Amino acid sequence: MSADENGPIAAGEPAEWSRSRFEQWSGYSLRKLIELVGAVVTIGLAVAMLGFITLDWLRFAPEWAVIGSYAELLLGLFLTGGAWLDTSLGTNVFQYFFTWRVIATGVLVGIAAPLIGTFLIHRQMALIGETLAHTAFTGVAIGVLLVAVTGWTGSLLFVALIVSVLGALVLQWLTEHTAAYGDVPIAIVLSGSFAIGTLLVSWSRDFASVSLNIEGFLFGSLAIITAEGTRMVAILTVAVVAVVAVTYKQLLFITFDEQAARVARLNVDRYNTLLIGMAAVIVVGAMQILGVILVAAMLVIPVATASQIANSFRETLLLSVLFGQGAVLGGLAFSIRTNLPPGGSIVVAGIVFYGLTIVLSDRSAVAISTH
Repeated sequence: MSADENGPIAAGEPAEWSRSRFEQWSGYSLRKLIELVGAVVTIGLAVAMLGFITLDWLRFAPEWAVIGSYAELLLGLFLTGGAWLDTSLGTNVFQYFFTWRVIATGVLVGIAAPLIGTFLIHRQMALIGETLAHTAFTGVAIGVLLVAVTGWTGSLLFVALIVSVLGALVLQWLTEHTAAYGDVPIAIVLSGSFAIGTLLVSWSRDFASVSLNIEGFLFGSLAIITAEGTRMVAILTVAVVAVVAVTYKQLLFITFDEQAARVARLNVDRYNTLLIGMAAVIVVGAMQILGVILVAAMLVIPVATASQIANSFRETLLLSVLFGQGAVLGGLAFSIRTNLPPGGSIVVAGIVFYGLTIVLSDRSAVAISTH
């Protein structure tokens, strides 16, 4: 007598059948449980980092604002927990504001970059991130010139954000209005923007005394992550996640069948521009910690890793964010411990995850479901 599909296993059922059914049931449940726990931990970590960034901003509120003193009190408790963590781990970094700004920036970038990267990779637009990063570098160079010529005291990242978004619009226009093949417009904007940035940096050195940490912007550096930059990343991340949540169905439609989306009278060009624009703003935020040269890796590697084991597009989205978090936290831990650049450390950590999924996965090619 054998049990039905969902009922208990009969006593006379062969042991190998029982074991097979148990492994199938437990394996499926364990996978979903791990994904659920990972999602909850990631959300909790993101909320905590957003809370820290908010308190770090509110503590500079005017004296007449009561909220400033409360923010100072809560941040004091936060740093006390960091000091306890230092004692437990034998470190001396978690009791400082600077360290938590770095972690907050990394955590938020680890969410937003794979989220946008999943749509880009499935549209075979992996080079977009690299192109927009080079455009953002031109923005930094323009910002340096503004500081040198006009004495402007604003953020270089703000200028980079504007230039990067403009570069995204130019790239989209070239794609729609030129007869170039494939990714030729991407290659032109990539090389052209970096060439302009290089010329501007060299030119500014001839007549301006403003110094620019070129190595930090190229390879990423903990030293260029400021409170203002962290707040910018927080705002951009919240905005990107909100936009993706609202336009998810439309973005999914154009990702898997752009022609059908056009037939259905969906404004494909508008959503393409929106997607590339979101990639531009995330690239600027991630440039602080990953650098111009390596920033595209955060859009690509977690998604490629997730695609090795995911069974659907939604699962790819979730797993890419989880792998992105793992790469960011692991890379930052290694960077802080060894005093090496964070960009290279995060990318190497991501590649390690990618290699492990290749070894452990039995897939040579993956057909992703749109569900």
